Amino acid sequence: MIAPEAKSPRPIPRRLRLTGVWFLLAIVVIVTYGMVSRAAQNSRLQQLTEEEALPAVAVVMPQRTGNGSALDLPGRLDAYIRAPIYARVPGYLKSWSYDIGSRVRAGAVLGVIDTPDLDQQLTQARADLNVAKANAKLAQISAARWQALAGTDAVARQDVDQRTYTYNAAVAQVNASQANVNRLVAEEGFKRLLAPFDGIVTARQTDIGALIDAGDAGGMALFVVSAINKLRVYVSVPQNDVPSVPPGTRATISVPEHPGMLFSGTVETSAQAVNPSTGTTLMEIIVDNSDAQMMPGDYASIHLQVAPVGNVLSVPSSALIFNAQGLWVATVGADSRVLLKQVAIARDLGAVVELSSGLSPQDRVIENPPDGVNTGDEVRVVNPVVGSTISTVPGRSASGDEKS
Repeated sequence: MIAPEAKSPRPIPRRLRLTGVWFLLAIVVIVTYGMVSRAAQNSRLQQLTEEEALPAVAVVMPQRTGNGSALDLPGRLDAYIRAPIYARVPGYLKSWSYDIGSRVRAGAVLGVIDTPDLDQQLTQARADLNVAKANAKLAQISAARWQALAGTDAVARQDVDQRTYTYNAAVAQVNASQANVNRLVAEEGFKRLLAPFDGIVTARQTDIGALIDAGDAGGMALFVVSAINKLRVYVSVPQNDVPSVPPGTRATISVPEHPGMLFSGTVETSAQAVNPSTGTTLMEIIVDNSDAQMMPGDYASIHLQVAPVGNVLSVPSSALIFNAQGLWVATVGADSRVLLKQVAIARDLGAVVELSSGLSPQDRVIENPPDGVNTGDEVRVVNPVVGSTISTVPGRSASGDEKS
């Protein structure tokens, strides 16, 4: 038998081969793209992780202080002259003529004290004076007689001298009795309580029939007279601001009972001493009160325009670093590395401090430096484009709080 011929394999169509090649190429491209993308993502992730590991900081530029700041302080108004009126003689209040709020002229009788004991002492002193005068007259007559006999041998010289000195002693006793009478007469004049100057009665702490003790040790003042055409305001200025508030500095005063009204005054003088318990210096401001709109003892808010301190730079107080070596500020260089600079404070304004040395206007200052930051540490600046973020504080209180 004749064997059948073997069949040759059917050739693969050309289109199918091309499709397979393109499929393989697509797989290779996809795999290659995935590997490259994963590598790029890993690189970016590593870079981002390294960046996130660096401390993020915000920086500000130091600002020059061009204008003086303002200082707001609490104060208490006081009368320009205040005189507590005490009794100089004991007794009982017989009458009073002026109550609180009354305006009085200098020499006006505020009250009269009944002094029966003093009246009796004056009567007795005058009687003693009369006795002394009589004894002096008798001694004078006796001495004159003995002196007339001194040229004879009828009397001894010693007896003449004795009578003469007895007369001199009697005259001295007259003078002493007269002085005692004058003293009691002067005390009688203090039965009337007089106003020492033009003013207003700001206190009356007695009434008719009240027992009066002499002097301020016996109790409170009977009356208080105050001159209120001008008022004194005492304020405690922080030690750092004392050089900026010289005598003559203008002040603006406001009081609660007149909201919206402002009164002007002038810094008159300073205590020239720092209170060690408060770190402040007491200053006195004089305020015109001719219209009597303010009252002694009133609480007041004092606004002082503080003179500027020259050649200083301002930074936030949060930028300061305190350590055993002193006061420092952390700056960031062009290489994003920290450089600590030692500074000196010219004036503390609370939220902002003015530095007299250590910085330049081109320094980038870290606003809130991380704990433990040191020179050479690398940081990540979150606001590389820095504008003017520090402004001169228009008003502040004694504690440094900002005010609008």
